[in-house]
Amino acid sequence: MNDYVYLADNLEVLKNIPSGSVQLVYIDPPFNTGKTQKRESMRTVRSDSGDRKGFKGQSYESIRESVTSYNDSFTNYWEFLAPRLEEAHRILHETGTLYLHLDFREVHYAKVMLDGLFGRDNFVNEIIWAYDYGARSTKKWPAKHDNILVYSKSPNYFFNSEEVDREPYMAPGLVTQEKAERGKLPTDVWWHTIVSPTGKEKTGYATQKPEGILRRIITASSRPGDLVVDFFAGSGTTGAVAKKLGRHFLLVDQNPDAFEVIKKRLEAISSEHKTIFEKILKG
Repeated sequence: MNDYVYLADNLEVLKNIPSGSVQLVYIDPPFNTGKTQKRESMRTVRSDSGDRKGFKGQSYESIRESVTSYNDSFTNYWEFLAPRLEEAHRILHETGTLYLHLDFREVHYAKVMLDGLFGRDNFVNEIIWAYDYGARSTKKWPAKHDNILVYSKSPNYFFNSEEVDREPYMAPGLVTQEKAERGKLPTDVWWHTIVSPTGKEKTGYATQKPEGILRRIITASSRPGDLVVDFFAGSGTTGAVAKKLGRHFLLVDQNPDAFEVIKKRLEAISSEHKTIFEKILKG
């Protein structure tokens, strides 16, 4: 079984995935902020003519290596997203799970839509991913969290709490030494930093999500050898983590910048399974 990355309209790819064949769907669609999301990748090098001073007064210059961006504004956001969520429901196995990653702008609309599509009884969680980084508003409480809605295809969904990374107790003195050493199962509030601008994970792609978030999701809701799908693949974090955890993946994005970032990222990860990169854009 191969792994696939498509540069394509994700709805067209989804229509060709067999019903009930996917264990886990994670998607991080545009948040409908009305802005163009943009990130530049810079590299600093020694240069006698550089305009920046560093250690021992040596001169440096910054070289812009790449710019990635996408338009995060849709006139009819839910007309765009709804048919894709319907396909996500169709392709999920009976034990499968959907994780929909949004922010405060759209999550309440998504909850109502997914209650109708999956059924209110199949709502599993609303995960709050909290972080402490970036700009801070002085006119309101700064927004420092994202929302991840979790829905199952049926009441018989797979969830493996034993393999999930555990967290330290906030008050370890109140539990036994054995429990303190093992740590506790995470709740629906996850404290996890964003991708560090200087960290090893950084790809330079706007809105890249940290591997730690996807590692927890993929470990909990899939088994080795299962198929994981992300049809708003962005920087390819889902594929990178799935590959490391021994899952198969199918990624889709219609942004050529994203496709190139994913290709470079996955080719750097050794695996016994071949990854196939296909461009099937029309028009």
